[in-house]
Amino acid sequence: MTAPRSLKSALLLSAAIILTLPAYASSTTSPSSMPMDHSMHMQHDMSGMTMPSSDAADETVEGAETDTPINTPATTTAGASAGQVEELPAPATTPTQLVPQAEPAMTHDMTAMDHGAAPAMDHGSHNGHDMAPLNPATMPQAATDRMGGTQLESTDIDGLRIFNLTAGELAWPLNDKVTVAAYAYNGQVPGPMIRVKAGEKIRINFTNNLKEPTTIHWHGVDVPIEMDGVPGVSQEPVKPGASFTYEFTVPNTPGSFFYHTHVMADKQQALGLSGAFIIDPAVPPRTKQWDSEYTLMLGEWTVKDGGNVPSMPMEGMFPNYFTINGKSWPGGQALQAKVGERVLLRVVNAGSFAHPIHLHGAPFKIIATDGHPVPTAAQLTKDTVLIGPGERYDLLWTPNRPGSWMVHCHINHHTMDNDQADGMGGMMLPIEVAP
Repeated sequence: MTAPRSLKSALLLSAAIILTLPAYASSTTSPSSMPMDHSMHMQHDMSGMTMPSSDAADETVEGAETDTPINTPATTTAGASAGQVEELPAPATTPTQLVPQAEPAMTHDMTAMDHGAAPAMDHGSHNGHDMAPLNPATMPQAATDRMGGTQLESTDIDGLRIFNLTAGELAWPLNDKVTVAAYAYNGQVPGPMIRVKAGEKIRINFTNNLKEPTTIHWHGVDVPIEMDGVPGVSQEPVKPGASFTYEFTVPNTPGSFFYHTHVMADKQQALGLSGAFIIDPAVPPRTKQWDSEYTLMLGEWTVKDGGNVPSMPMEGMFPNYFTINGKSWPGGQALQAKVGERVLLRVVNAGSFAHPIHLHGAPFKIIATDGHPVPTAAQLTKDTVLIGPGERYDLLWTPNRPGSWMVHCHINHHTMDNDQADGMGGMMLPIEVAP
């Protein structure tokens, strides 16, 4: 059967268009739209690759736009002078927050970076990390049996509880073999425990005896912005030799909190500037949840080259000593309990690394996290819990057998320390359970 003439015409026209497309495409395709040769882009030949030297790197970026520094306000002495308490003004209805002025987007000038050597830390400008170890021999020596985390005493004046805190350098023994250069509150690592009740009005007179500025931040505690301790945001840093008065009403949030520096925290907090802050209920509960309690503050130390550097997740600064309450076992004190006794362990991670905390002998219940109670129906029963930096876990543990049990970090390296030849040490404590 012969196709209609109109259909033949349509088929001939289509064939003609198809035959002309390749020629048209070759005359109009731009280089950017040409088909990609994936053989060139899907493989990386590493055989001839070498890292440029620091000189070559300098030449590469020479003339690049330099960093635009952030303008920070001049440091002024805040609060009262040492030994005196300056009257604080009444807080404004809407607190004024110190916010740095907006600046152009920062770029990173790499011209001065020497990749062959570790850069020195300029703690005044926060541009790097000083790798040089601190020497504990240049600092006041704490007694080997001195313990950290002791409860801080206070005075009461017309319903106002007053505490006094100082920060200073200290040679702190991790155990009877190892002493480190530390920054300490009131001559102990960790700093003294501040224990208060919900609703109390408190004042903390703080004096900075360090050679560098610092502040105190109340971690997890609901305080007015002026008391939050963030330099350049809520207050000016406290200069060396100066004082500052923190004053606020304790919030109605009973639980486990802590305080720590917020200036160069990767250095200062790692060297010991932290302490427990425990809020008790305004009225004790009719039924007690536990019979005894201990607060365990976790930390890390990097001992090297005749001194120590702040521990942090950075090459050359990874820790090799691990502590509970400032002591590396056998430098600490064993915990005490009885069979059937309900023991509360307030575990505070004041360090820079996560630690899976494990208890021997019996499981525990997690009854609070970060200072907030866990509803009974949601409380987990475990024997190991991973605690990240800044976190707090309240663990309720009831031993059912007598013996020398143990609480420790379950990263095995953290229970061996740098010079541990046999047995266990580091981030661990025995729990002596009597019948």
